[in-house]
Amino acid sequence: MNKKKANLKPYIYSAPSLILIALVVVFPILYTGYISLTNMNIYHWFDFSIIGLDNYKEALLDLDSGFLKAILTTVAWTVVNMVTQVIIAFCLAILLNIKGLRLRKLYKTVLMFPWAMPGYVSILLWKTGMFNSEFGLLNQWMEQLGHQTVKWLSNDISAFISCTVVNLWLALPFMITMMDGALQSVDSTYYESADLEGANWLQKSIHITVPMIKQIVAPAIIITIFTTFKQFDIIYLLTQQPGAKTGADIHTVITYAHENAFVTNNYGFSSAISIIIFAILIIFNLSFNKGSKGDRI
Repeated sequence: MNKKKANLKPYIYSAPSLILIALVVVFPILYTGYISLTNMNIYHWFDFSIIGLDNYKEALLDLDSGFLKAILTTVAWTVVNMVTQVIIAFCLAILLNIKGLRLRKLYKTVLMFPWAMPGYVSILLWKTGMFNSEFGLLNQWMEQLGHQTVKWLSNDISAFISCTVVNLWLALPFMITMMDGALQSVDSTYYESADLEGANWLQKSIHITVPMIKQIVAPAIIITIFTTFKQFDIIYLLTQQPGAKTGADIHTVITYAHENAFVTNNYGFSSAISIIIFAILIIFNLSFNKGSKGDRI
């Protein structure tokens, strides 16, 4: 009997936390899954009915729904941002670790400025101060060079590039910090041996630097992939903010779900999209963990 009480104690002590987690995390997911099986919208707020997997069929099989286009845009957004971010962060971290570099701490402090600023403020500063078609800094430079001004956020391609630039501005400090810390953990004797063998910078980077920092940087890259995939505020504030829409029609899965939930008020369809996004992230996480386990073995 005493043994049973002892086994129950951990559950009793953790019960308040488990109940809170169930209410804050588990219940919303289950309720969203339930709503995704209904036709709940602005016209069927209280009298909605179960329609089964119709919302999922519309999202995944109906090419006119826009969801598959949003998925492709999200994949392109994630890949472009991650590849660019890793390359730039790696190069800057290498430069920051050059022997004899003066004012290294000052450079690192300056690079942290975008990270220290609130994201909302940074995005709107870029929108009004850099990309504005009338008085933005970029168009002022264009005029001084004798070129016509450009509506940076009105075209899908230019808006995508502009959003990518802002995302890099906000996200690079974190990746640079991770790369810098990883590079400082590499034993300098490896490079000294490579110098004796006559290896150049590229050979040292491929055969020494990258393998040595891979396990350290990988978690930061995975976190950034999740963050980039779920990115909402940059694309929304730059191109889709009510009262300030620019004309660009680029949607990631998150902005697409937001539009269906809070603009067209199609809550059942939006919930189905949310569950699909949740499933994609879970599958990606499981695949990564499986691959990481294999690497450790």
